[in-house]
Amino acid sequence: MRFNEYIGKTIFITGAGSGIGQAQAISFLENGANVFGMDLQEKGLQELAKKYKGKFKYKVGSVSEKKAVEEAVEEAVASFTVIHILLNTAGILDGYAKTLDTDEILWDKVMNTNIKGTYLVTNAILPYMLQQKSGVVVNMASIAGLVAGGGGAAYTASKHAIIGYTKQLDLDYCREGIRANAIAPGAIQTPMNKADFVGSGEMAKWVANETPAGRWAQPKEVADLTLYLAGEAASYIHGAVIPIDGGWIIK
Repeated sequence: MRFNEYIGKTIFITGAGSGIGQAQAISFLENGANVFGMDLQEKGLQELAKKYKGKFKYKVGSVSEKKAVEEAVEEAVASFTVIHILLNTAGILDGYAKTLDTDEILWDKVMNTNIKGTYLVTNAILPYMLQQKSGVVVNMASIAGLVAGGGGAAYTASKHAIIGYTKQLDLDYCREGIRANAIAPGAIQTPMNKADFVGSGEMAKWVANETPAGRWAQPKEVADLTLYLAGEAASYIHGAVIPIDGGWIIK
């Protein structure tokens, strides 16, 4: 997909080292954007920096740590002057643990990464967007933010929270030039879901069979949706949650 409107724009992406976040980074870079990535794992970030010299810069760190987030945003602004679009994509699973199987450590880890991380990064970047009177935020929700069964207690709760946060964010700031929406992926084949493909991949086969479309999606498909949702063609879409799930939630 080609979007000339992204030439020279700056995109800040969390979770850019692998999976959906990396696919988003590549898609925006291929469309002429500058990208600043943040991730806990450096390898994938290094690969992007090597391939897209000068166009991709990064910071290794956790979105759940305020200092790391603030340093990353400061580096992004120093490198590219402005941030036009924020993609809060970083997230972790919880192994489908029920609430009685979720100890406080796991609960906090999932919440701190998925929802607190989204809050911290947004609050670090939003003042810059308000100053320039424009900005787009795309948060990564999940079908687990819409229905039960897409994760365990902590993951499902965190993704429901992201959807609520996205709606309130848009309502609070849309008159000041900010637009916020969320994407709700279903079965996307990423490193985060590699356990489903272990061995004979019975879990992966089950998920594909349970999905009306009959297959898993690839990260690029979510990236392509992001290109549209962050662009001018979607300027009248506000506070929405867009499923990309092969029909999972229509069942």
